[in-house]
Amino acid sequence: MWSEKATFIRFAVVGIGNTIVDFGVFFLLISMGVSYMFAQLCSYSAGVMNSYVWNRKWTFRVLEKASVQQFFQFVIVNIISLSATVMLLKLLQLTAISLFVSKAIATIVGMAINFIGNRFWVFSSGQEKEGSKKS
Repeated sequence: MWSEKATFIRFAVVGIGNTIVDFGVFFLLISMGVSYMFAQLCSYSAGVMNSYVWNRKWTFRVLEKASVQQFFQFVIVNIISLSATVMLLKLLQLTAISLFVSKAIATIVGMAINFIGNRFWVFSSGQEKEGSKKS
């Protein structure tokens, strides 16, 4: 059980790093006069790439060589997570719940979807190998 908690903690740390990359790239591009929509596309993409590398190597400790299929699965999980958070945020805004609370709820749901998809579909083989190691 501790292994799963440690994996989730690493996943959360990577998420914080992704947010820093996202914001950093976004504001760097904005300061260079790039439109906010293009800056958002670039910064979100940089965060996703950062997420893939760190989650693969550190969070889920995948040992085999990276594949196009694995990266494609990772992108699918991120699209599902993003779609779910956008829809949930929109739905919650139809209620009396504040935007801040709505964003927090949507973020938690998105994080759960992302973790489950990455843990059990995208990087599942890395966990099997880690579980077989002796600590």
